[in-house]
Amino acid sequence: MCGFTGFINTSSQAQRSDMQARARAMADTLRHRGPDDGQIWMDDETPVVFAFRRLAIIDLSAEGRQPMNSATGRYTIVFNGEIYNFLELRKELERAGVNFRGRSDTEVILAAAEYWGLNQTLQKINGMFAFAVWDKKERRIHFARDRLGKKPLYIGWAKDALVFGSELKALRAHPDFESALNPKALSLYLQYGFLPSPACIYKNAWSLPAGGRLTLSLENLEAGANLSTSMEAYWQHTRVLEDSFSKRIHANDETVIDEFEELLKDCVRERMISDVPLGAFLSGGIDSSSVVALMQHQSGQPVKTYTIGFREAGFDEAAHASKISTHLNTDHHELYLTAQDALNVIPQLPEIYDEPFADMSAIPTYLISEFARRDVTVALSGDGGDEMLGGYNRHVTGSALWNRIKFLPKPVRAAVGAAIKKLPPERWDALIKSRPQAGTLMHKAANFLSMNTQEEIYQNLLSAWHEPPMKNPVQAKTILSDSAFQPPAGLSFAEKMMYWDTLFYLPGDILTKVDRASMTSSLEARAPLLDRRIYEYAWRLPARFKIRDGKGKWLLRQVLKRHVPEELFERPKQGFSVPVGEWLRGPLKDWAEDLLSARKLENSGLLDASVIRAAWTDHLAGRGSNAQKLWTVLMFQAWHERWMKGLT
Repeated sequence: MCGFTGFINTSSQAQRSDMQARARAMADTLRHRGPDDGQIWMDDETPVVFAFRRLAIIDLSAEGRQPMNSATGRYTIVFNGEIYNFLELRKELERAGVNFRGRSDTEVILAAAEYWGLNQTLQKINGMFAFAVWDKKERRIHFARDRLGKKPLYIGWAKDALVFGSELKALRAHPDFESALNPKALSLYLQYGFLPSPACIYKNAWSLPAGGRLTLSLENLEAGANLSTSMEAYWQHTRVLEDSFSKRIHANDETVIDEFEELLKDCVRERMISDVPLGAFLSGGIDSSSVVALMQHQSGQPVKTYTIGFREAGFDEAAHASKISTHLNTDHHELYLTAQDALNVIPQLPEIYDEPFADMSAIPTYLISEFARRDVTVALSGDGGDEMLGGYNRHVTGSALWNRIKFLPKPVRAAVGAAIKKLPPERWDALIKSRPQAGTLMHKAANFLSMNTQEEIYQNLLSAWHEPPMKNPVQAKTILSDSAFQPPAGLSFAEKMMYWDTLFYLPGDILTKVDRASMTSSLEARAPLLDRRIYEYAWRLPARFKIRDGKGKWLLRQVLKRHVPEELFERPKQGFSVPVGEWLRGPLKDWAEDLLSARKLENSGLLDASVIRAAWTDHLAGRGSNAQKLWTVLMFQAWHERWMKGLT
């Protein structure tokens, strides 16, 4: 796991000494992603420069250093991530006569590209990755990102230089990068609280989509070109689903549970390969508990597990995790934090995420990463279980509610929704104490009572602001208008939401959150449930293996029951978050009031201060469900102050 950056000059005017200095400055911004080593490489004949920061995980020797050249010298790569089937591919290449210098997965990628070609290599490798490869023979640069978007890659223009890197701060470090804000991207951000690829908050930069590649010829490289039009998919979800449907599984429950457990064991085992200390996040929920159970099942010693809790904030997963760890006999570490510990993270968020990012659970995700990094360099997580196996409330209760109310006249539904929203979320929480985040769920249900289509409902459920509060609203296309988001025929509403989540919410929100939070602490996070084989297997299964008896993740629950008593993990889904809404009326009030002042709201020239101030006033008075809306604006304002001050 690492960070990389670099650029290609389309002009021949650049001096090699200047190029090297610029590359070093860009790489220095990524030191947190790779504190162990740093190298710069420049092509002898063309103005191409790669810079790398290394977090050594596999093959700690000098043979694992990057940028790395292939055996023939044709290819040079900078690569961030892990290839989990690299040992299998290495054996296959060795049987074909390929020799290796070291033990790294990076060298396997290069050898595979030389033997099979880059296209076939992309189909063969299984892991989390983003890389840039320079082809000296054809004078082309290739960029690629893993299938589900676990590792980031940004590409853009700095006048006549093509710049790229693992984080936007590296692009910004190039002296010619222009930080002009993209209003269309801002509109998308205000709606969803994150930026879906290829959108980027800057006009002249893009995020390479998950499962995407971009190939550029040096001869045809035109400075300032819209690179998003040249991005293509080497792995398409619709084709995966169609192939999976042709191989539908019709076995009985026990057979499917056996198959899935063996597959997940294999995915976990591959992610336990490490030359540095390794552990796991453990929340006590189904996903992380399943991963830890299978880790411990295959480990010769107690697995190191990590949990945090916030007693005073009413958020305490540590107690549940402790019971799971005791049963599994892990080497458990728990840390109870105060609300102030969480509040101290907030000023760091614009620096950590580079773009506006409004997932409140970024705060505890950063804190648990920092805690785990005290002992380990790699941590396995349970990310992916919800998207693969129907674990979100919207998959279960959302689709069930829609099936019940879709026959009612819209005016009746709208009236019921309005009645629900008369009580703020906090009042619903007090009335329904048995259900975590009951108020939030009630307000979400109220919102979609007036919706007409499944697409509307899904977008509504994911939206913070349904109408972005901008002075001059920019019409950004809806996420589902792209043909890539159109699901195959025959899916239930719940399955459609799982499909959309995997393409949109997972890479844009969840994986962005985990990558930045963990890598800021120089910690590599691995997610067995996001293996491509899990994804393909899950879509071969009928829906009853995902949602059954009003509960999601049925199949994962059955696997976990073989290792942990059901009473230790069966409880309502809590979510990994903190009570920001309450803090905005308490310890964060002055900070928020400053950022939400009319003067600062108008500073960017883009936001509608009157709409936002009204939402702020209502929130302070305990009216409505405005915490997520306000947090979205606050994270933009905080980002704007950090990165755009003096530029607008």
